[in-house]
Amino acid sequence: MEDIRKTLLEKANRLPLLPGVYIMLDESGTVIYVGKAKKLKNRVSSYFHGEHLPKVAAMAEKVADFQVIVAASEFEALVLENSLIKRHRPHYNILLKDDKGYPFIRMDRQADYPRMELSARAEKDGASYFGPFGGRSRSREIIDSITKALLLPDCSRVFPRDIGRDRPCLNYHMGRCAGWCLADSSAADYRVRCDQAAMILDGKSDDLVSALRQEMESAAEALRFERAAELRDRIRAIEGLQNRQRVVATVFTDTDAVGFRRGAKCCFAVLHFVGGDLVAKDIEMLEEPLEDDAEAVAALVRQYYLAGGASPPKTILLPCELEDREELEQLIGESSGKRVSLEVPKRGERLRLVESAQLNAQEEILRRTTLEQRRSKTLEWLQKALDLETFPHRIEAFDISNLGNMGIVAAMTVFQDGKPLKRDYRKFRIRDLEAQDDYASMYQAVTRRFQRYLDGDEKFSPLPDLLLIDGGEVHTSTAQRALEELGLSVPCCGMVKDDRHRTRALITAEGHEIGISGNQAVFSLIGNIQEETHNSAITYQRSLRNQSFASELDGIDGIGPKRRNELLKRFRSLRGIQSASLAELEDALPRNAAEQVFRHFHKEQDHSALQQMSGQASAGQEEEPCES
Repeated sequence: MEDIRKTLLEKANRLPLLPGVYIMLDESGTVIYVGKAKKLKNRVSSYFHGEHLPKVAAMAEKVADFQVIVAASEFEALVLENSLIKRHRPHYNILLKDDKGYPFIRMDRQADYPRMELSARAEKDGASYFGPFGGRSRSREIIDSITKALLLPDCSRVFPRDIGRDRPCLNYHMGRCAGWCLADSSAADYRVRCDQAAMILDGKSDDLVSALRQEMESAAEALRFERAAELRDRIRAIEGLQNRQRVVATVFTDTDAVGFRRGAKCCFAVLHFVGGDLVAKDIEMLEEPLEDDAEAVAALVRQYYLAGGASPPKTILLPCELEDREELEQLIGESSGKRVSLEVPKRGERLRLVESAQLNAQEEILRRTTLEQRRSKTLEWLQKALDLETFPHRIEAFDISNLGNMGIVAAMTVFQDGKPLKRDYRKFRIRDLEAQDDYASMYQAVTRRFQRYLDGDEKFSPLPDLLLIDGGEVHTSTAQRALEELGLSVPCCGMVKDDRHRTRALITAEGHEIGISGNQAVFSLIGNIQEETHNSAITYQRSLRNQSFASELDGIDGIGPKRRNELLKRFRSLRGIQSASLAELEDALPRNAAEQVFRHFHKEQDHSALQQMSGQASAGQEEEPCES
């Protein structure tokens, strides 16, 4: 028993600190308890150490294994917990087995004047059901919020019977109802408002706001300003209704959401939605395939629903577009004897379901692998993708930084087994260049680094297994040429950035690009290397600039750290200070200090010229009041 608890505790300690639901199983695989957690790792691990109340201890003793489903929020975890308890009716759950716990919102859209109301369960009676959204108080709050946002009635009057029979109630006069009991009220407009309420409940608020905004703009162009103002207020009210349930996508849905992630291992996740509830999660862990994401997902979907014998739902939501999606859709449909739709959602609730499946796949990889395993697998993928002869234990990276034609430097960073090895970082001042030239700078930095290795300098040993250059094809070929001229053979690739300044691919000296965005772990590693190298170069360049700036100004009488910083802030560089006029310096410093700075940088000018300039400035200052 102690061995089982130890094993379960180790498994629990690998869970993420994210909200979700945990499912406790006994030796036969029967669900005996379902719970929710703000942080899965903390909550689940607590069952397998320490003292517990008798009921909890009795349940924990029977646990042989557990499963988890990661949720996007604590609220989603709450709703998911309820649906799983209703489905499995675990022995140790006693509070939420009653269907009254989480009601649906019902709207009979076949009625002349539909109303929103609570319903204990979703029936197949022709009405529309939404939710569940939590407890009864939460569901009533949602109904009240939508009613107020769309100015729908919440009184006890019956429509159309009571239209025009009495004066409107206080809600109308307070601006909380559009006055549907008035004789001139529009039944068509009421129907439109009910359709809008259904869109909000169905998670389509963004589509509704977009349509209303277009209508508002059209009304304004037609000079119907009262109508435009009414629509503006309605848009603002709807935009305030953001806290809606995302676990249940639609009513009576039969949907699977597929997730696929790469890491130290590969994970294929399927979330099953039945009757609008997320009821189960299937996970398949496998060694990382060589195909890209689309090919891998297509193969796994085909195996899961055809060879694996899983019964396909009406809709399968995919994380990426498949080349043979229509053919696969037809094949699965013919095999199951029913129409099956494969979809790649781009927005809305269905996209969020896929994102949830992706999140669960990613967390499952992290939970089932150690950090060292993930790093090793990432480098293994890199070795295969770049066709390296040796495993890339040591990776070195170079970047150039400069400020115009001044202070050109290079930085070299080192990553050992995927981790930064800062004691081996190196910095280079680029010499003998009259103007900015990134290619010549890169050539010089790489040459100097590897020449030091050839000279036997232990600080520049050993050789790297892979050399990465911040830049494109020309930067990479320049570094490759430097290596070849030294008679060294080191694999060399460039790190190419996209228009958002993020690493998007590796490139060889011959111009062949290797995409890395499909593997999140590799994408993250290369991005970290590039960012670390860039920051190292920038930091070194700035430190040299500040040292040069300080050393040049520290010898001037009257210029201390405070005034030196004021000059740097005002003129940005030594060249800016050197070219500044005396009047400009006096704007930043007291006159005596300004004269000292000016005299320091203009020693060829005699003292009389300085006095003349100072006198002209003073005369100009005395004449200004007369001119005004």
